Amino acid sequence: MTPSEAIARIAQLSKEINHHNQLYYQESRIEISDFEFDQLLEELVKLEREFPDLLLSDSPSQRVGGTLTKEFRTVEHSSRMLSLGNTYSQEELIAFDDRVAKGLGHPNYEYFCEMKFDGVAISLVYENGKLIRAVTRGDGTKGDDVTANVKTIRNIPLTVTGENIPAKFEVRGEIFLPLKEFLKINAEKEASGDQLLANPRNAASGTLKMQDSSVVAKRRLNCYFYQLLGDEIGVSKHDEAIHLIENWGFNVSPTYKKAKSIAEVLEYIEEWREKRYSLPLDTDGVVLKINDYDQREELGFTAKTPRWAIAYKYKAESAETELLSITYQVGRTGAITPVANLAPVQLAGTTVKRASLHNANEIERLDLHERDFVAVEKGGEIIPKITAVNPTRRKPGAPPIPYIENCPECGSALVRKEGEAKHYCPNAVSCPPQVLGRIEHFVSKRAMDIDSLGTERIRALIDQGFIRNYADIYELETKQHELLGLEMSQDQYEREVSGLLYISLEKALFALTETISFKQIQDFLLENTHLPLRDRLRAFQAQIRAWKKKVPSNVGMVDFLLQNLDSHPELMKVEDYVPVAIILEIFLGRRVAFENILEASKKHGTVHMILLELDLDLSSELIERIKKLKANTFQEGVISNMMEGIFASKEQPFEKVLFALGIRNIGENTAQLLAKHFGTIEKLQEASSEQLLEINGVGETLVHSLKEFFAQPENLEIISRLKFHGLKFEIEQKESTQLGTALAGKRILASGKLQNFKRDEIVDFVQAHGGQYISGVSKNLDFIIEGEEMGPSKKEKALKLGVPLISEEEFLKMVGK
Repeated sequence: MTPSEAIARIAQLSKEINHHNQLYYQESRIEISDFEFDQLLEELVKLEREFPDLLLSDSPSQRVGGTLTKEFRTVEHSSRMLSLGNTYSQEELIAFDDRVAKGLGHPNYEYFCEMKFDGVAISLVYENGKLIRAVTRGDGTKGDDVTANVKTIRNIPLTVTGENIPAKFEVRGEIFLPLKEFLKINAEKEASGDQLLANPRNAASGTLKMQDSSVVAKRRLNCYFYQLLGDEIGVSKHDEAIHLIENWGFNVSPTYKKAKSIAEVLEYIEEWREKRYSLPLDTDGVVLKINDYDQREELGFTAKTPRWAIAYKYKAESAETELLSITYQVGRTGAITPVANLAPVQLAGTTVKRASLHNANEIERLDLHERDFVAVEKGGEIIPKITAVNPTRRKPGAPPIPYIENCPECGSALVRKEGEAKHYCPNAVSCPPQVLGRIEHFVSKRAMDIDSLGTERIRALIDQGFIRNYADIYELETKQHELLGLEMSQDQYEREVSGLLYISLEKALFALTETISFKQIQDFLLENTHLPLRDRLRAFQAQIRAWKKKVPSNVGMVDFLLQNLDSHPELMKVEDYVPVAIILEIFLGRRVAFENILEASKKHGTVHMILLELDLDLSSELIERIKKLKANTFQEGVISNMMEGIFASKEQPFEKVLFALGIRNIGENTAQLLAKHFGTIEKLQEASSEQLLEINGVGETLVHSLKEFFAQPENLEIISRLKFHGLKFEIEQKESTQLGTALAGKRILASGKLQNFKRDEIVDFVQAHGGQYISGVSKNLDFIIEGEEMGPSKKEKALKLGVPLISEEEFLKMVGK
């Protein structure tokens, strides 16, 4: 492709992608599938890599991310980002209104009301229509520059076009993680036993400060805007400013409303008390502001807050329900987390069935007994928590709930380390969640970097017996023909803690009906999400008749689904999902007992494995129908990419391989230190405790971890197999890497931007002169090289610890440069 052809194609792709982003994020409509959208984006990224001079700052490809930010620069706001006074009392709102009337000297004013969003406040600055800077609220006067990460949020315009756009303006809003995405992330974490995110606000804040913007892009953050600032805005009221930015393409909450009196404000508060639960983000109150800007100026400010605005906060909701049981989840490190299973209760607009219990101490603190009635709360936390027990409703003789002694996954006796609240399963070798976690760590970017082996593929390979540990990965080459067509495990969002396999409602209906496309079903369900499940299915039956599809059994199959759902009330209900066993019963009910289908669906993560266990002789027509239930499968392209990634990983250096082994307490820096000190895995294995403790940065805990790892025959066997497959277990000797010994024995960190070195160059330079590069601020550092824009938090910590700060120039003099 010639440069002129590339220019035309990039312009066309950018226009298409921006169009689909506008439809999806501003109008909640779609014209193409996610796959088709990703294909357009992939083509654009490929062209921009091929023709880097054609990459523009406002290209839609910037939504993909990829920028790495070690530290976030602090930037001052053009005007203070205010905090508001708040109240839980309607009487105080009336008193606020009295103060406003008194301050203005007349009752001729109106309020602008909107929901108080529980997200992360952000300021965006645009010049000549282009986004140039995004800064967090911080302390109100200055915040962190998170521009690279904000550019990945697809409903934030990178370029603003239209009439009368000011040369420079600022918009402020609230970045949030949609509840659907938050629940999806937590479902994945729950399934793998990881610690859950506490609430969407913390998740959004943490995501926004991630160092890798490509990871931020995957979180699907969103934003509502609520303020416009600038010298040439040309509006005198807040509602006019909101309409203006809405016309410019900024996402504005649909909740705003003008109120002519405090009575109308109170009506608005009551209207949204329950309606707020239908919003895609968490809210905790209502903000009311004087609408007229001149009147705001007249009212002014107190020392901390404006006199023209206040926030009303809804009180945290609590409900009482029965504790049915406690289940235990195993994390990737073997950590055990208890979860309370509750009798379903309505709380904050949702049905609550589970609550976190954290650890054994929490169970003991609450003094939980079997079938207790407990108080559950969802204040600022989306994950419900048990706050108290009602002893007056405790059944006579109800025994206290003991903490488990054995791992619920593999049966191993649990251990509790001194000084830690959690119990652990010590069976790292064969406990299923730990096996998955070890392999995920092994293939991660910071370790062997096999990005073609994601969690879903790893889980499928484990479930179906292809891999048991990370050495098995390198033996997949000889099994490529067996992998072809292999079904991947269902997405963990489709599974419950009970292990029962669930499937999305649209996929279930697609399998049950004929001549109706998946897109038709998907669109219908999307339009009717407000209906309860049974009503949605009845409406779908009516729609089938309206479509006048030729197959009369379609309506009957939906009837079967309704009957089966009613017949099995014991199965946990999951919104927008149905148990696979119920669908399979419709297809296989005459051939096999439902109990057998249910048991198989509890044991396996794929429809393929369920059918293998049931071992039925099915007609080709029925097999084709059931295939519609299946998840994605391994195809030639997928397998080819996997093999390429696996082969490429064999070039990773010894320190990366050592880190990938997942030895407890061995991080990247420690792995690099040990690899360079000992040179080979054999010398590291043979090293005595005394030899290890002589190394700066190595303590008793780390020595114990190494000895424990090498004492297990299974680990030695895995290392032997990895060697056989060509992985590197010794340091590669590079010519002339040692430039001197001026920094011998020194522990050094660089922070901020350096004039003469990139980040990886300073690390190599320090090591080449005999020094040890440390990744974080600690009292063990000999000094820190202070570059431009050094992070204030790092500087403050260094000064507190008494670590000397030297300039780049002083550092170069030390090594004779």
